[in-house]
Amino acid sequence: MPASIIDGAAIAAELRDSLAREVAALAAEGVQPGLAAVLVGDDPGSVSYVAGKAKACAEIGVLSETFRLPAETAQAELVQRIAALNADGRFHAILQQLPLPPHIDERAVLDAIAPAKDVDGLHPTNLGRLLRGETGGPVPCTPQGVMHLLERSGVDPAGKHAVVVGRSTLVGRPLSVLLSNKAAGANATVTLCHTGTADLAVHTRAADILVVAAGRPGTVTAEMVKPGATVIDVGTNRIDDPSRKRGWRLVGDVDFAGVVEVAGRITKVPGGVGPMTIAMLLANTVRAAREARSRAGSARGARSGP
Repeated sequence: MPASIIDGAAIAAELRDSLAREVAALAAEGVQPGLAAVLVGDDPGSVSYVAGKAKACAEIGVLSETFRLPAETAQAELVQRIAALNADGRFHAILQQLPLPPHIDERAVLDAIAPAKDVDGLHPTNLGRLLRGETGGPVPCTPQGVMHLLERSGVDPAGKHAVVVGRSTLVGRPLSVLLSNKAAGANATVTLCHTGTADLAVHTRAADILVVAAGRPGTVTAEMVKPGATVIDVGTNRIDDPSRKRGWRLVGDVDFAGVVEVAGRITKVPGGVGPMTIAMLLANTVRAAREARSRAGSARGARSGP
């Protein structure tokens, strides 16, 4: 029997509805969550992605503004723009769209974002808190989305063997921490692999939960999957397809046609993890606005105290 499909689009839509209600509640208190997106250059994928995030913000009442800079922008100028956004009270969250042009040090730019406004959870302060098991702050959006998909699909990682294929700071490493946390909805035994892992199939076949974020189509095939496993495909790859009017289509890192016949649950590409990533970006923005309001209230209370 083919695997059950985990519908990321439907789960993300439910989360956005919940966030819209929270945004309305904040608006009644005079607070509108705000997201500033910074885009350097005109990479088509980045332009499309940022436009999608702006549309998602508008749909739930979040203020968003995209600051577009030319590809030749100097690193110092970009860092200055980040500093200005850190000080701008309209924006509770800042998104630096990646990748950046080769002449810009990505880490230096991400480090310049105020930790409280780090919507992607990539500032070293926030990554350090994640490593310590603190889950109240910003968490990278895609790993957070994967955890939400597992929860909403009734997949409890506790006591299970989770294998993550991919070691990026954006997905693989933080997800391995989230899955192994001693907490409800986690507590898995985790193996972190990558495309250079020897005998990768030996590890993937042992997985009760298999998350593939390798950035390479066809990384995992049917014979690499344990029967009945939950498979989460994070990959988004554009491949040529002359049968399509646009000449290409999106596929994941998993051979879906084969793996769907072996797995117990599986996500599709598109429509799986992608919508959850954007939903978690919205969730992090709303959380940042809520925490900023709380800090402001505490500061007013301190000023009016004895």
